[in-house]
Amino acid sequence: MQVNDCSFKTEIINSDTLVLVSFWAPWCMPCKMLVPIWEDIYKEYSEIIKIIKINTDFNPTTTMEYNIKSIPTLIFFKKGKLLTRITGAIPKSTIIQIIKEFL
Repeated sequence: MQVNDCSFKTEIINSDTLVLVSFWAPWCMPCKMLVPIWEDIYKEYSEIIKIIKINTDFNPTTTMEYNIKSIPTLIFFKKGKLLTRITGAIPKSTIIQIIKEFL
């Protein structure tokens, strides 16, 4: 699911479930490397967590609010609270480990 500056609060901050947000941009090579990982994680976990993407080029307010300096940046939220953040292309196993930790 894609969100923007307007829908971010509704989809992420007001959600009672675990939310994984990827800050990305279409020109970002490490972001492109994460696409197959995102597809796998979506297939495996989309029924129990929200998986969200936000394009940093088109959503500067949210990007600045969360102090995104490098992409990709993954941020995990639960009940509106920021749990952890990771920057860079990371392996699927690390993302799954974090998901399981916060479920």
